[in-house]
Amino acid sequence: MDRSANVLLTDGTTVHLRQIQPDDAPAIVAMHSRFSERTRYLRYFSPYPRIPDRDLRRFVTVDHHDREAFVVLSGDRILAVGRYERLGPEATDAEVAFVVEDAHQGRGIGSVLLEHLADAARQEGLTRFVAEVLPANAKMLRVFADFGYQVHRQYADGVVHLTFPIAPTEQSLEVQRAREHRTEARSIARLLNPRTVAVYGASASGQGVGAAVLGHLRDGGFTGEIVAVHPYADRVGGLPAYRSAGDADGDTDLAVIAVPAEAVPDAVADAGSANAHGLVVISAGFAESGPAGRLAQEALIRQAHAAGMRVVGPNCLGIANTDERVRLNATLAPRLPAPGRVGFFSQSGSFGVALLAEADRRGLGLSSFVSAGNRADVSGNDLLQYWQDDPGTDVILLYLETFGNPRKFARLTRRISRTKPVVALASPARPTGRGTGPGESPAAGPDAAAVTELFARSGVIRVDTVAELFDVGVLLANQPLPAGRRVGVVGNSSALSRLAVTACRARGLVVADGYPSDVGSRGSAAAFADALAAAVADETVDAIVVVFAPPLPGQAVDEDASFAAALAKTAADGEKPVVAAFLVDQLPAGVPSYPSVEEAVRALDRVAGYADWLRKPHGHLPELTGIAPKVAGVALTEGGPGLAERLLGAYGVSTVPSTRVDSAEEAVSVARQLGYPVALKSAREGLRHRLDLGAVRLDLATEAEVRRAYGEVAEVFGSGMLVQPMVAPGVACVVEMVEDPTFGSVLGFGLGGVASELLGDRAWRAAPLTDLDAAALIDEPRAARLLRGYRGAEAVDRAALIDLLLRVGRLVDEHPQVRSLSLNPVLVRPSGLSVLHAKVRVDVEAVRPDTGPRRL
Repeated sequence: MDRSANVLLTDGTTVHLRQIQPDDAPAIVAMHSRFSERTRYLRYFSPYPRIPDRDLRRFVTVDHHDREAFVVLSGDRILAVGRYERLGPEATDAEVAFVVEDAHQGRGIGSVLLEHLADAARQEGLTRFVAEVLPANAKMLRVFADFGYQVHRQYADGVVHLTFPIAPTEQSLEVQRAREHRTEARSIARLLNPRTVAVYGASASGQGVGAAVLGHLRDGGFTGEIVAVHPYADRVGGLPAYRSAGDADGDTDLAVIAVPAEAVPDAVADAGSANAHGLVVISAGFAESGPAGRLAQEALIRQAHAAGMRVVGPNCLGIANTDERVRLNATLAPRLPAPGRVGFFSQSGSFGVALLAEADRRGLGLSSFVSAGNRADVSGNDLLQYWQDDPGTDVILLYLETFGNPRKFARLTRRISRTKPVVALASPARPTGRGTGPGESPAAGPDAAAVTELFARSGVIRVDTVAELFDVGVLLANQPLPAGRRVGVVGNSSALSRLAVTACRARGLVVADGYPSDVGSRGSAAAFADALAAAVADETVDAIVVVFAPPLPGQAVDEDASFAAALAKTAADGEKPVVAAFLVDQLPAGVPSYPSVEEAVRALDRVAGYADWLRKPHGHLPELTGIAPKVAGVALTEGGPGLAERLLGAYGVSTVPSTRVDSAEEAVSVARQLGYPVALKSAREGLRHRLDLGAVRLDLATEAEVRRAYGEVAEVFGSGMLVQPMVAPGVACVVEMVEDPTFGSVLGFGLGGVASELLGDRAWRAAPLTDLDAAALIDEPRAARLLRGYRGAEAVDRAALIDLLLRVGRLVDEHPQVRSLSLNPVLVRPSGLSVLHAKVRVDVEAVRPDTGPRRL
């Protein structure tokens, strides 16, 4: 099993981690020779000046089962090594140890090694690590103590003995994700705050992409040093040119590469030799060009990571930081928007220039901008990590075409959106679903409306167009959030005011009593200002929609007053958001103004929905008893018939026994074993719950009834039946899980029946489910009234249904091999429930990118 990974350290640089190999022996000896005497003593409890040949052979030769070892490399140089060794043939404990070269201690290598060792050990059936550490080795003791596990310490014979379980816990995951956040944020901070930028590919003639980037960097007022790299010219773009970035004084922080694709590796090598920590690869001709380009792109990333560098691109527009202390415009855009407090990520490189131009036209000030292009390394998730703590960014805009790590995106946005709004232009389109087995119907998954709701429940404001992306961004950047959904409409046109009222009500915004407030087309600026001030002071109003039309020809207006100034002053003085459809050339400063009433109201509705989400409680992941993830893992490995039932059983969900029969005689025999009455149903997919078609026969109490029912069903639907014991009746429900390209594992819930399926009456939530998620799933389908008691029926067992959803959510969250799961039907009664049928599709090779130890 390949357990290699590229990982980020605390300083934001990359290193490579892989399993040790026998031919690493010379590099291990070289690393050992660089240890200080103190490091040798603390690791080996003795001076240990050299590694004996016998120890060296054992050191570099492991079986990757009872003994595993990882090395950490920067380029070809080994910086650290960590290992575990099982304490006996059948033991579930292993001794763990690691050592880091002196010059690289304090960079977080020890914690990375421990994460990967623990993950490998769990895969090999180990449950606990033990370690022996000298009391003087405070750094090592701190690594173990800070890891998030419950560490038992015992002092004996001059050594601290540590013992701790290695199963992930909430605390260990929290520690791991906090480290992930710091390292990824730091790596982006270094990209956006360079002191020296080297540009590769700027022509001496001033033509071409490289020359454009160099000119924009120079003319944008970059506060650091610009190093133009050219193979023979002495000056490029009015700047001295160097044959290599290393020829300039000092190290290079950032390299911008705009050379032909075949020349990129040489530029990367040169930048690495100049100690660059980041690359912006504008060059095209990589994964977007076909299979050969994809291979070249993979080689580019390996080369950059081996040198400790992160990569933006390739095939990207570039990066920018408008901070006055930096003024970085390493993009193809000749002009950046004014400095502001909005961070902007665009996956598209070709579209990026237009996006920046539109932001500039809208007056949307940016703090920083990154165009990721092919997104081979740096992604939107990395920028989210950076912007969360960036004091210069208050609002985050994302233009996304695909999602590389959907579960991580959802996890990050749920956290970040609590303090900073995130607006995303991302397609709600979904690939065609796949069935759970041969001949089975596809799992459709959430539709476009449900995807928008999934975004909203992660705190993300999803928009449909570029115009709307900026509509919402301008509002968030300039106005406070509304305290509720009550709107006051103020204007000078009764027609526009009526349009605003209609638009508000259509979007679920409540027009407050007494509105619209219309000053009339002949109203003065003073009257307009008074109406605005009254709306701001009105305690029944949470937000204000202003509509203004120019007076008709021949109508007198107060020429000395400025309506725009009155609106700007009111908006600046108040604590309520104001949006305007101001249909004149002179727009109010600082007030989001839109070309139509509908666009203004739509933007306000999006922001009000986000404010609603902020006010809602978070929910929590409740403790569940009777869960055995290891049993589920074994079931997934073994596969075979009954897999769905075994998986569910490992998570405390029982299913009603079901036996396939292919003749009336077999049906009678099984019925005797189960005990009468029984149910008989077609085994064909899609017919198991079709009582309306006659594919299901219930309450068969005798042998004769079973024989007759088998013959009748077989005549219409063919042989092959399922026999089950009868259970108490209830409301039929469906629980399903599909893999969504944006959110990963999502759970759907709805009422059973053809009508519900036809209408798509499903509610969806991303896994794992909180207690509030599970409760909301039950209440959201349009047919949910049937669960609460309808036309004299008793309400169903809500607690049992919530428990079922929580357990299924935990199952699919903890086992990425489960690609789809369906429980259909689930009969829910006033007391308890029964799962009649379960089906599952698995991929035993699947690895979810948001689980396991940290890796790029």
